Amino acid sequence: MDAWGHGDFLCRNYILNGLSDTLYNVYSSATTARALWESLENKYKTKDAGLKKFIVGKFLDFKMVDSKTVMNQVQEFQMILHNLHAKGMKLSESFQVAAMIEKLPPLWKDFKNYLKHKRKEMGLEDLIVRLRIEEDNRLSEMKSGKLQIEAKANLMEQMKY
Repeated sequence: MDAWGHGDFLCRNYILNGLSDTLYNVYSSATTARALWESLENKYKTKDAGLKKFIVGKFLDFKMVDSKTVMNQVQEFQMILHNLHAKGMKLSESFQVAAMIEKLPPLWKDFKNYLKHKRKEMGLEDLIVRLRIEEDNRLSEMKSGKLQIEAKANLMEQMKY
């Protein structure tokens, strides 16, 4: 029993040694390593669950806009995907590709539809390459004045009886 007490003492103090001074003062009253570990786990695991919900919220709310470059927004979206992966929430590559296509900005509607109707499944890196090429093409067309962004509206006439 004395060896267990010594091991518990060492473990408790190793854990306490890793804490900041303010946390040390809070948790130094724990009598065993197990009690200390469980109290730290209860305190900080709930924040991890809250962080997961926050990251999922960022993923669901993310929408690309026309006022920023698509490639910058793709990088932002990749960071969100990386954070999801880092928290143990893995998404299949085909889901990531489909989500990125869905989040393309409104002016990319035609290209988005083109990508949706492709029969061959593409990987995330392949999609990013295609987006980069499309964005470069759009920028060069805008510089040469070929790309015209038109406002579309539906005209309705009222019939007089």
